[in-house]
Amino acid sequence: MQNKIGSVSYYLPQTVLTNDDLKNEFPDLKIKELTRLTGVFSRHISGDDETSVDMALNAAENLFSENNINRNDIDFVLFCSAGGDYITPPSACIIQDKLGLSQNCGALDINQGCTGFIYSLFVAEGLISTGNAKNVLVLNSEAVTKTINKNDKTNRAIFGDAAAATIITKNEKSTFDSKFIFGTDGSKFDRIIIKYGRERYPLSRFTQNNTDGENGNTRNYANFYMNGTDVFNFSIQKAPQLVNALLQSHNISKEDIDFFIFHQANAIILETIARKTGIPNEKLIVELGNTGNTISASIPLALKKSLEKGVIKRGDKILLAGFGVGFSWGGTILEF
Repeated sequence: MQNKIGSVSYYLPQTVLTNDDLKNEFPDLKIKELTRLTGVFSRHISGDDETSVDMALNAAENLFSENNINRNDIDFVLFCSAGGDYITPPSACIIQDKLGLSQNCGALDINQGCTGFIYSLFVAEGLISTGNAKNVLVLNSEAVTKTINKNDKTNRAIFGDAAAATIITKNEKSTFDSKFIFGTDGSKFDRIIIKYGRERYPLSRFTQNNTDGENGNTRNYANFYMNGTDVFNFSIQKAPQLVNALLQSHNISKEDIDFFIFHQANAIILETIARKTGIPNEKLIVELGNTGNTISASIPLALKKSLEKGVIKRGDKILLAGFGVGFSWGGTILEF
């Protein structure tokens, strides 16, 4: 990535669901074992009437106020989410109006799940590099808990809701020739899926009969579903390959990278990827303990939290990699 991440802010819903809360709700839940595997102790839950668009608006307002950004300088807004207020129109158009952005501002929705932040950066990079924008507002916002069945204890323990706002600006001084790498295996599309609700399976034609899932979880085909075993195997196979490909394409070694920020899927996946690629613990960013897996918002959220803690600083070289829904994967290296 040749252009730069100017600033990052985030928004977390007020309601917090702790592991103790889950244990009280599901007395048979092996919460200690689950916590060890996921690395998640609590997660934020969006309000009943709070959508991914609402959360994105809050994150954007935080970005503007915390960094003294003039909203009139925004040339393009990208809204990346599996959700949104409506099937149509695009949520980015609604966000343009509610944020009071210029009517000369472009607006685009992206639905790319766990790789969404990488795709958002790629689109922003293209807009700026081709001279079509100078300042791109990237909003990654996920209200995934609204789609999880209340009796699906496993996924409720993993996922949380959050929104991140990132400003991408032109970098006149960059000498780092950065590239993006993407990949797709659409044959595994049904491993992470919300099956009912659009044109293939419209709710008006298909019932929502309950289906018993693995581990005693209950869901129906309009709920979020994830095949945990397949997702784990995919992640620990593709992410190390992606890391090696990124390093080779930039002709650098992992020792040249200051920090690695992967999609914050869960602790065991991150630890396994690090072990397979030889990434030392001090270079691996793990930031999901109090947020859970926030899908496309997880990478910018981890970046911002690391900045707040003073772990990452300007000038650091960071490898970013996402992997998940689709199945898709993608990554880049940036000089922050």
